[in-house]
Amino acid sequence: MMTVIELKSMKFHASHGVAPQERKVGNDFTVDLEYASGCIENAVRSDDIGDSISYADVYRTVNEEMSTPSKLLENLAGRILSALKLRFPQLAYIKIRVSKLHPPLGGEVHSASVTLEKFWQP
Repeated sequence: MMTVIELKSMKFHASHGVAPQERKVGNDFTVDLEYASGCIENAVRSDDIGDSISYADVYRTVNEEMSTPSKLLENLAGRILSALKLRFPQLAYIKIRVSKLHPPLGGEVHSASVTLEKFWQP
């Protein structure tokens, strides 16, 4: 069994983008995250937060990375993934989608997104 924890539609206003104006005024972003670890399987039976990875702590890590500007969504998603793995080395799986809402493309576009997915061997 693989137990996956999901944090959906975390919302941030941040200064990511290639154009100087994007970095100056910022934009709205959402982050969707899935993560899994063998230790989470124990929490299914134990009902003990010590047997899981706290999504409050995961959110804080994402929030910290969102506050550091990146030009590219690819870089931002990669930094978040790396920070999560560094802080929670027991993670076996992470899938992250970072979306810039209403990107300045000269037309009506809901969002531009980058998705990264990574598995680690136990």
